[in-house]
Amino acid sequence: MTSLTLLSPAKLNLFLHITGRRPDGYHNLQTLFQLLNYGDTLSFITNDEARITLTPDLPGVNFEQNLIIKAVRALAPFAPATAGVDIRLEKRLPMGGGIGGGSSNAATALVALNHLWGCNLSKAQLQEIGLTLGADVPVFINAQTAWAEGVGEQLEAIEMQPKWFLVAQPDCHVSTAEIFSHKDLTRDTSAIKVAAFLERGGQNDCEALVRKLYSEVDKALIWLQKFDRNAKMTGTGACVFASFDTTEEAQKVQALAPENLQVFVAQGINKSPLYKLLPSS
Repeated sequence: MTSLTLLSPAKLNLFLHITGRRPDGYHNLQTLFQLLNYGDTLSFITNDEARITLTPDLPGVNFEQNLIIKAVRALAPFAPATAGVDIRLEKRLPMGGGIGGGSSNAATALVALNHLWGCNLSKAQLQEIGLTLGADVPVFINAQTAWAEGVGEQLEAIEMQPKWFLVAQPDCHVSTAEIFSHKDLTRDTSAIKVAAFLERGGQNDCEALVRKLYSEVDKALIWLQKFDRNAKMTGTGACVFASFDTTEEAQKVQALAPENLQVFVAQGINKSPLYKLLPSS
């Protein structure tokens, strides 16, 4: 096996509660990661010349700072010395959108190369590596919609009812570091149980601050909440989303989107196809 093509799916945070700040500067949180059947596509072709390439270049992203390359470098010590790979990325997910594009790419690279390079690391070992790359990477390696706590690495798979989501990207880039370090961020929300969320829902503790700092996000939510009063922002933004019972309902709203919003419709899925697409699965 020398080549593989895999979906690198998006995620939504159906809610995001920040329950405290840790001594290491990270935050304790609770969230529900909802995976989507929409994302980037990554293609891998291995070589035995220790050559690592990634095409096309992403504007404004240094090669070595790309999370895909960081994932490759992190896995390389477990691979043969001559192991290399040529990677092609078909990018659909916006960068800085809060829907996990970079983290999902990193997770997909780890899973794919663990297989192609014959590293034979367990899913738990890959998640440990993934956590060093970013707090959202483990959920994509786990490949299941999940309730998450800690910094997002304590995962409990959860089965959600089928929903269709309209995701809208305002014309702005929200800095996760800026939001999590901001003095006005809510950091003391009380912890809840899964049952409480399923009964009453939850909010995104970053949303009010982001709406205050980024008018584009505020305007997008004002528009989207006309169709779903529970529409909210995902992660630290900038993407916002609404849920619908059918794809037809979501597509009707999609057709009404303002020109300044990039929108897509996707179905929520409980399991990513990631491992199903591996030949040994």
